[in-house]
Amino acid sequence: MPTQASASCYTWASLQGLPPGWDLRLLPPHGAISDENLAAIMVRTLTDFTPSRSSGCLLWRSPCLLDFQQPSLAAICVEYAYFVARTLSAPQRYIICKYRPWFSTKPRNPLSSSMLSAALVSLSLAAAALAQQVGTNTAETHPTLPWQECTKSGGCVTKSAGAITIDANWRWVHQTTGYTNCYTGNKWDTSVCSTNADCATKCAVDGASYASTYGITTSGNALTLKFVTKGENTNIGSRVYLMESDTKYQMFNLLNKEFTFDVDVSQLPCGLNGALYFVQMDADGGMSKQPNNKAGAKYGTGYCDSQCPRDLKFISGEANVEGWTGSATDPNAGTGNAGSCCGEMDIWEANSISTAYTPHPCKTVNDGGQQRCTGQECNTPDRYGGLCDPDGCDFNSFRMGDKSFYGPGLTVDPKKKLTVVTQFITDNNSTTGTLVEIRRVYVQDGKVIPNSKVNFPGLLDNFDSITEKFCDDQKTAFGDTKSFQNQGGLAGMGKSLAHGHVLVLSVWADHGANMLWLDSDYPTDASPSTPGISRGTCATSSGKPADVIANSPNAQVVFSNIKFGDIGTTFTGGSSGNPGTTTTDLYDLYHHHEDFYYLYHHQLRPECYSDPVGSMWRNWLQRTHRLRLGP
Repeated sequence: MPTQASASCYTWASLQGLPPGWDLRLLPPHGAISDENLAAIMVRTLTDFTPSRSSGCLLWRSPCLLDFQQPSLAAICVEYAYFVARTLSAPQRYIICKYRPWFSTKPRNPLSSSMLSAALVSLSLAAAALAQQVGTNTAETHPTLPWQECTKSGGCVTKSAGAITIDANWRWVHQTTGYTNCYTGNKWDTSVCSTNADCATKCAVDGASYASTYGITTSGNALTLKFVTKGENTNIGSRVYLMESDTKYQMFNLLNKEFTFDVDVSQLPCGLNGALYFVQMDADGGMSKQPNNKAGAKYGTGYCDSQCPRDLKFISGEANVEGWTGSATDPNAGTGNAGSCCGEMDIWEANSISTAYTPHPCKTVNDGGQQRCTGQECNTPDRYGGLCDPDGCDFNSFRMGDKSFYGPGLTVDPKKKLTVVTQFITDNNSTTGTLVEIRRVYVQDGKVIPNSKVNFPGLLDNFDSITEKFCDDQKTAFGDTKSFQNQGGLAGMGKSLAHGHVLVLSVWADHGANMLWLDSDYPTDASPSTPGISRGTCATSSGKPADVIANSPNAQVVFSNIKFGDIGTTFTGGSSGNPGTTTTDLYDLYHHHEDFYYLYHHQLRPECYSDPVGSMWRNWLQRTHRLRLGP
């Protein structure tokens, strides 16, 4: 017997001749389609179209719609119905009918099967006679930061054990035998130790006083990072990591998933960056590779990113004292001979003027895993001759030509709290597939806002997401070095993500380029009218860290409501209020239901775009989604 429709469903008398054994459910317009067992979909607009104008794809009688063995065709017809309704100026009213096969033995559509989890690779390396010690002067208590994991079948579940730890680079480094500093200001005390191995055994990192020393506080699911905190000493900026337990970082495989959070950057002026990003750090902070490392993830060790930073005091369980030189502009930092490289996925780099999201692949061990570097490996002196891609493939709306999208009073207004959604699409709709697209959606004031489109007519297509073609075309159009492609491109970034990444949240100023690459004209000696040079409205004289510290003592960023899970499950928008449901048209259904994405890209059939209206639709597909369809 067919499964009976629920009491909330309705009937439509004009639908006759349905295949035996189907359960009819009529959902209201814009209803969420999130059932993992979805078998097929039918659509009919509430207007009269003749078969000659329907391409055999719009009307319910079409075999394209009724063949439940080919749910992909039904998915295509959903888009076609939306298209025809708009193209022919028909009323944008429609009914979505969801069916299930009545016989329980029918195998589930493999494209809707449970997601596979990528295995984290554990490398067993011989331990060196090095150690990174732990102090006992201040107890380490991690501030709690609960977050949510969301699935189609189970909704969102709170991970109440979530917490944060501050990076070891911010911690007090002192002798293991007392309170004497090993590191003061921006210099190591070479009278205490002068080699990497010696400092690793004689010096310890201690626990942190998060609020009073670093200006880091949590409240419920919100994290506040203050830029300047004045106490016994003055602290500038911070970098923290999300923890799974007291000794392990929380690991995320972003492939075929979406990551969502709320953020308030209203107090971040030009020159500051409230960043949320992922890096391929080791879950234990490197302890398994260096068993004598007593600190580990609990004390924020193991950092790496695509810039191969050399300002880290400890790398891979040993100190970085050899070759250390204090910074000429930063009284708290310097650089040593070694750096720490790994793949980096910048979800959010932003202030109240500009924002960008950017993948950075690396050719390090383990497809972008943490690797100690020296010399040219660290992209020095040749910026593009090392192990990682320092520039990435960025999508900054302002830089991409839309200067009315992000900014105070604009479409996305950073003077108010907003929700940021990032989706990682793979070629086979699974967590083990190849990364082919990174999409961005915003939610503000209850409204879902699609990402802006590239606005350089005649120079670039109107891309609205990061794809391989976008990156290739952008680098060519802007005359940028193709380091992103040389280090593995989007597929390489996906390989890195599959190994699991650590979530990083930070606030910082830029002593290298004053953050002009994010919010101003950069390089400063190039014409702002040249495509790709203007990145925001900040003056090229802005962003000097000393000025920002003096003029913005109350600067801060607030991250909250972190969610991670199946695509379409982590955010709410539109009139229906259902998770993953967006505004009114094809864009929303297409981009927020993963099955539609896969079927749409890989199961197109010519019978659905063969007639004149279908040909118009076919052209629209190619123009809007850059698909290569058959002749």
